[in-house]
Amino acid sequence: MRRFTLSTLRDYGMGKRTIEDKITEECSVLTKTMETYAGKPFDVTRILTAAVANIIVSILLGKRYEYEDVTFLQVLKIIRENSQLAGSPAVLLYNLFPKLGFFLGARKTIMRNQKEFHDFMRSTFIEYLQDLDDNDQRNFIESFLVRQKQENMKMTHDGYFHNGNLIGLVDDLFGAGTDTTASTLRWAILLMMKYPEIQSNVQAEIAREIGDIQPRTDHRVKMPYTDAVVHELQRFANIVPSNMPHATSMDITFKGFFIPKGTPIIPLLTSVLFDESQWEKPHKFYPEHFLDSEGKFVKKDAFMPFSAGRRVCAGENLAKMELFLFFTSLLQKFTFQPPPGTSKDDLDLTPGVGFISTPLPYKTCAVLR
Repeated sequence: MRRFTLSTLRDYGMGKRTIEDKITEECSVLTKTMETYAGKPFDVTRILTAAVANIIVSILLGKRYEYEDVTFLQVLKIIRENSQLAGSPAVLLYNLFPKLGFFLGARKTIMRNQKEFHDFMRSTFIEYLQDLDDNDQRNFIESFLVRQKQENMKMTHDGYFHNGNLIGLVDDLFGAGTDTTASTLRWAILLMMKYPEIQSNVQAEIAREIGDIQPRTDHRVKMPYTDAVVHELQRFANIVPSNMPHATSMDITFKGFFIPKGTPIIPLLTSVLFDESQWEKPHKFYPEHFLDSEGKFVKKDAFMPFSAGRRVCAGENLAKMELFLFFTSLLQKFTFQPPPGTSKDDLDLTPGVGFISTPLPYKTCAVLR
């Protein structure tokens, strides 16, 4: 399933100009939507999440949704709520003591949300099945359904291409491709308000290197400071602190401990992203972590927000492209300021509770430059 997913994502533009064009189009819609607030305070959560979700939706479904679409907003609400509940004390308690589940409401909410999302996806599959052209596959779901048809026509097949796996794949891609990147961008705006001098430095580099033209990924090499800020955003935000569960593929002895093959392993990304031996100021937002003495961008081995190894995040290249393009497009157009009556010192950088590390709710003023 991973091999199929990676090859199909590449077919639909991941890491290529085609998906970059979709991101830049979405950047334009997002900035125009922010303009409608006319510099007045608003919560960025809904429109940022919708903008980011539209990128993975364009790959999965071959379309985009308006930010006010009721069905779309409900799906995004489900994803956001489940990612928060998955890291809540109630769910952690349930994982330790499943028999307590009958009086823990969080588990029931997650299961109800998951059923609603799966029902939405099943209705989408049916829509595509009615108009499926084997020779003209337009999106990820159609590619899966065509492969499913081909496998079913064989006398022997591996049994992977069934509707259960399709729902699982779409569930994973929709969730992983939305909340993580959207939350990082929410942290970005909060941190730009908190550190206006860093925001000014990014804007100066944007003005100097690309001016008013639409930012593209090619510009990244000419913008070391902005690139450093985006990397530091990911390190500092620590979006998935506990990583995803992995498992040992063989018997292994690690630091004197014997771990049998198949043992669930949770490699904590926090431990490396805040390692005091790797970062000069690990608990501060400090873009200079990724700059040398001459102001050139420097890669760091300890930078691994996407995990590592064979199970590294499948959407890493897509996420990197989205973060750079959305971030530079927003700062090219706006200066983000705290609402009237709020100072930068009042802004709270404490993360909210959840499987994904999100900032606490806040409002911003997007002032046109």
